[in-house]
Amino acid sequence: MTTTAILTAAGSGDRLGHPIPKALVPIADAPLVVHAARRLLASNVVDALVVTAPPGVVGPMARVLHDAGIEPVIVIAGGATRQESVAAGLEALPPGAGDDVVIVHDAARPFAPVSLIRRVVRAVREGHSAVIPALPVADTIKQISAGDRVEYVVGTPDRSVLRAVQTPQGFSRALLEQAHAVAAQRPASDHATDDAGLVEELGEAVVVIRGSSRAMKITTQTDLRIASALFDEEPI
Repeated sequence: MTTTAILTAAGSGDRLGHPIPKALVPIADAPLVVHAARRLLASNVVDALVVTAPPGVVGPMARVLHDAGIEPVIVIAGGATRQESVAAGLEALPPGAGDDVVIVHDAARPFAPVSLIRRVVRAVREGHSAVIPALPVADTIKQISAGDRVEYVVGTPDRSVLRAVQTPQGFSRALLEQAHAVAAQRPASDHATDDAGLVEELGEAVVVIRGSSRAMKITTQTDLRIASALFDEEPI
């Protein structure tokens, strides 16, 4: 049973205010994609790594990873959506068996701890075909219905049963390939926002394990400053 990681790095840096792809935005000594890749390989449970880059940036991203000593790695062009990018990553995987493990991780979560990566992979290897890390929701969540000019509250979900989902997410290879094959037949607007959502749509069970605050997603300049502090505390 082998484990392959698909690291999605095809997003833009627009919301970060950068003209370069988000995955190439630097923190401390390296771009986000390098930090994420280092942790995946440092876990010692990942046998192969596939990185999805923005079209036109495959060569530069491959050089960045090579110069950082990230080997072995396959860098390919991602798609217009997350689903298309992960599907492209699946197509680029080395030959393997259906019970192999595939984990999908975001370069925008560069400091996910090695221990979290190991726990996700272990849970899949123990027989759970879909595993996601998540944290309890701290804020009160409101469901709203938008009016013409204002938003109105229509409900307050019980936050004790809500979770904020993170990556890496782990799957049996056969299940993830099936989920993406089905999703590819639908319009992009109908796709779930993560791979676990695609699996849920098949009616398959998804197991939740405890996530980590260090697996935060970087979206804004404020997130970058917080992530820099995390790196200073724990370089890897």
